[in-house]
Amino acid sequence: MANHHAIGLVELNSIAKGIEASDILAKTADVTILVAKTICPGKYIVLIGGGVANVKQSMDAALRLTPETIVDHFIIPNIHPSILPAIGGAKAIEKVEAVGVIETYSVAATIEATDVAVKTAQVEPIRMHLAFGIGGKSYVILTGDISSINTAVEVGSAVAGERGFLVQRIVIARPDKQVISTLL
Repeated sequence: MANHHAIGLVELNSIAKGIEASDILAKTADVTILVAKTICPGKYIVLIGGGVANVKQSMDAALRLTPETIVDHFIIPNIHPSILPAIGGAKAIEKVEAVGVIETYSVAATIEATDVAVKTAQVEPIRMHLAFGIGGKSYVILTGDISSINTAVEVGSAVAGERGFLVQRIVIARPDKQVISTLL
């Protein structure tokens, strides 16, 4: 994915309205649609990237379009560079000291929690799973030293919890090699 200064995401409970929102997002300002697809359970997400002002302008237009179908949304003005690659799948990590998992009911909440976590503590996202085939839940797996993981999971979970989307959070110090292999 290209380098974007800002990203915005809208998560809707209607596939038809999600497709319409993607059109509005693309037409309103100079943004790039990074992801536009159905997710479980019958929701639709659109993730855009671009300059901060353009992302804000497009998101404002989409949010006015159909507020009754919006499950969640965000704009992150200075996205951490590790976030977009983590959305694409698992990342190879040389050494795993500890892992933390933040599980949410919202794609938007998981991405926001991850961005705050990696900006707050010296951690890396290993994988971000966004509601595909898991009943609409999303989660991120983070790695780093135990102190950093504790901090990252705490702040990331707080962001998701404030919005009412936190399902669960865990921290595992020194995970077994078999567990690590299942995560990568």
